[in-house]
Amino acid sequence: MSPRAGLNPDRLAAEAADLADEQGLGAVTLTALARRVGVKPPSLYAHVASNRDLRQRLTLRALEESAGRVAEAVAGRSGREAIDALGQAYRDYASAHPGRHAAMSLPLDDEVAAVGAGPRHAELARAALRGYALGEPDETHAVRLLGATVRGWTDLERAGGFARSEPDAEASWQRAVDGLDVVFGSWSRGVAGAADPAASHATSRAESQASGQGMV
Repeated sequence: MSPRAGLNPDRLAAEAADLADEQGLGAVTLTALARRVGVKPPSLYAHVASNRDLRQRLTLRALEESAGRVAEAVAGRSGREAIDALGQAYRDYASAHPGRHAAMSLPLDDEVAAVGAGPRHAELARAALRGYALGEPDETHAVRLLGATVRGWTDLERAGGFARSEPDAEASWQRAVDGLDVVFGSWSRGVAGAADPAASHATSRAESQASGQGMV
């Protein structure tokens, strides 16, 4: 079979994802991908329009894959256990697939984000928070706080930010989860926000689609 046989956008996105994990997101170009699959760069233009298109396809793939991991992790869990499971799923995905994880921060064009899994990440965060019975706008505030905590922690961890200090980073993560649990529990016992829930959910979904990243 010639190297060109079997080329399609999905295969190229998969190859780009592996290339990102192996060499870093910056290494993902059409030239490098062509070399990897054994064809000349012009042969890829029948499937991928540009370097930007290639990276957006990689981002979509990473968002879809990670959403599946998170969904499996939080299923059947609630409260603190769900928060911990959600964060652990993102951390594990970033550790196993550093290039894919980096791609999840890339901005997506509006029409691309609209068909991606970004909004699903926000809904998974809402599912993890359901045990706190938060009203709006507190639930949206909680989704944002949870996402910022998980993303920031994961990025620092990937960069070695916790590698040369004590106590162990996992112990600190558990304390962070404890803190979120206390905060969200206190919000659920407080006065719910006055915003209309349907409007707030619509705003959150629109923000997810615009960013492409959903929760994180």
